[in-house]
Amino acid sequence: MTSPEQSSTPQEQYADRSYRSPAALVGGVLLLALAAWLGGDALVRGTAHTKLTAVAGLLFVVPLVVAFTLRPLVRAGADRLLVRNPFRTITLPWAAVADLRASFSSEVFTADGTKYQLWSIPVSLRQRKKANRQAQRAAAGRPVRGGRDAHLGPGTEAGVPRATADRSLDELRELQERGAAREGAQGAPVVKWAYEILVPCVVGAVALAVLVAL
Repeated sequence: MTSPEQSSTPQEQYADRSYRSPAALVGGVLLLALAAWLGGDALVRGTAHTKLTAVAGLLFVVPLVVAFTLRPLVRAGADRLLVRNPFRTITLPWAAVADLRASFSSEVFTADGTKYQLWSIPVSLRQRKKANRQAQRAAAGRPVRGGRDAHLGPGTEAGVPRATADRSLDELRELQERGAAREGAQGAPVVKWAYEILVPCVVGAVALAVLVAL
């Protein structure tokens, strides 16, 4: 499940929206706490070799945990879509976005066919099945539990709830349609690697391999 956060601006229709996965954030904090506990214990009680191994292990594990849990983010503004994935940050002017889809994962496609996954908007097939059942109930004229589901979030105008990923993609498509013609929304995609994640991870992996081999 993702959590859209809308910030207020003078032009509300172009207000920035941020999407994160609350479950990933909670899991990341717990994993970091566990790593700090185990690593701290090894640093306090271990031998010299154990301490070095713990440091190398933390240098390898912590960036990975951060990359896959705390780092992923999708931020949509008036002119562009920013996608922060575990190891890359992709900036896509709206004019360069050709399509947004949510099948087994959420994805954005550029005009040249390049695909980027939206890590912070995970697709829940369970949510989607539940939403489809609610839609079928509504089509049959049966009540839809007040048009809301605790896991599916707010309903549509017809009162039928939708899966979180589908609602998020609908919002992004709407922003893309509004912003694609704007002057500031023109340009090519820009991709930057997250070296602040990759470098310590590689150094830690190499150091850990050497220490384990000794």
